[in-house]
Amino acid sequence: MDFRFNEEQEALQGLAREIFDNEVTPERLKAVESTGEGIDEELWSRLAEANLLGLGIAENQGGMGMGFFELCVLLHEMGRAVAPVPLLSSLIGAACPLAEFGSEAQRDRWLAPLAKGEVVLAAGALDALPIDATPSGAGWMLSGSCDHVAVVHRAKRVVLRARDAEGDFLAFVDPKAQGFKARRGLTSRREPVFSIDLNGVDLDGAEALRAPNIVRWTHQRMLVALAITHVGVCERALEITTAFLGEREQFGAPLASLTAVQHRCADAYIGLDAMRWMTWMAASRLEEGLDSAREAWAAKFWAADAGSKIASAVQHLHGGMGVDMDYAIHRYFLWSKALELALGSATKQLLELGEDMARTGPEEFE
Repeated sequence: MDFRFNEEQEALQGLAREIFDNEVTPERLKAVESTGEGIDEELWSRLAEANLLGLGIAENQGGMGMGFFELCVLLHEMGRAVAPVPLLSSLIGAACPLAEFGSEAQRDRWLAPLAKGEVVLAAGALDALPIDATPSGAGWMLSGSCDHVAVVHRAKRVVLRARDAEGDFLAFVDPKAQGFKARRGLTSRREPVFSIDLNGVDLDGAEALRAPNIVRWTHQRMLVALAITHVGVCERALEITTAFLGEREQFGAPLASLTAVQHRCADAYIGLDAMRWMTWMAASRLEEGLDSAREAWAAKFWAADAGSKIASAVQHLHGGMGVDMDYAIHRYFLWSKALELALGSATKQLLELGEDMARTGPEEFE
């Protein structure tokens, strides 16, 4: 398959990289990390000004009307910059299903302000146990819990998987609603995360998205979005590492001249190519509207497995510099570990893939 970008995608990549390169400086990253809020508000506004927050939003809602593949181009650049902005939750976990399945009123209410950077939308893990939804009036009463949800402190709505007698749907829950409680924690990459408890939270019927396989549809896109972000993280980490090895000398010669170092870098690049190929293939299939559960699991497996090995390699190859908090590489290690475990490690993806193949047969795997 040919994954070369067309002219429009190349222009998008260039614009995104320019913004991230200019805005995501070491000083800004330190400043954001020191606040404990986990979001670069200036960068979020800059992305809105360039209409990149509206990338996958229709033009009549103020967006650019592009597809999932272009969203992956943006996420790849975010990963390269380890940029602290909630693109995964807002643009993939919330905006993608809204754009595909939402009513005109729902899209106008949430997508238009999202494109302008006026709102942030959080998203819980769709592979978690669903929130129990009991019919109540014109809506539901929600009870249940969900762990490890990002940006709840900034979100106007939190997208959660809910279930009633008719099946699963997506609930857009107001974090200020009575009965909604969120306990705050902090990850190793200094990102605030929340454990959510819902105790009789009222949900209006207009705040729900229901469609056949909507949870499966959204989950596939989130897996691939995590994987392509991880590709960007590993790609840039290797660039930083190879530059360092070419400059750092040991016994009068660059570290890059040592055979063992070359082999370690070669293994990392082979893993990166596997991640890159599998993930762009999965993104291409999703762009075409194909059900791609197996491809999504495979992409996330390669990202988690190879990404973990690459992160360890670049940290090791930097020696003492790898633990210098004023040097860039430690952030790539921490981001890689967070992305590896998000929505399940490599083992979990293999188990999902194996169970699916056992149910339906290997002939369906393309």
